[in-house]
Amino acid sequence: MYRAVTRKIEVMVTPRYVSERSSPDNGYYFWSYTIDIANRGTETVQLKTRHWRITDALGRLQEVKGPGVVGEEPTLKPGESFEYTSGVPLPTPSGFMSGSYGFITIEGEPFDIEIPAFSLDSSLAARTIN
Repeated sequence: MYRAVTRKIEVMVTPRYVSERSSPDNGYYFWSYTIDIANRGTETVQLKTRHWRITDALGRLQEVKGPGVVGEEPTLKPGESFEYTSGVPLPTPSGFMSGSYGFITIEGEPFDIEIPAFSLDSSLAARTIN
């Protein structure tokens, strides 16, 4: 598990290599990742945007920006959390992801929080899961 806290918003990431959705012979490796976002602060906030930086083993960078996560823009009151699972394919057997979420307070103040960098490694997953 990977963890970062920014402005009392905690982001925890658990990646998992999905062998049944991967095809190494065809250069296709798939990971799912579950993210738990917890509001450890005292103000109500809403997730508005995401910005991902996805890097494969050859150093090729893909950036993904957009509204919300998995079609939602969750509002988190103090003590609340939101969990979702998504996925990412890579053409290489390893890589990593990092990024940020754009939030806004109930008063309208925008701010960004860090998504911790996390490893996508199919060989490590195969050794630890199988």
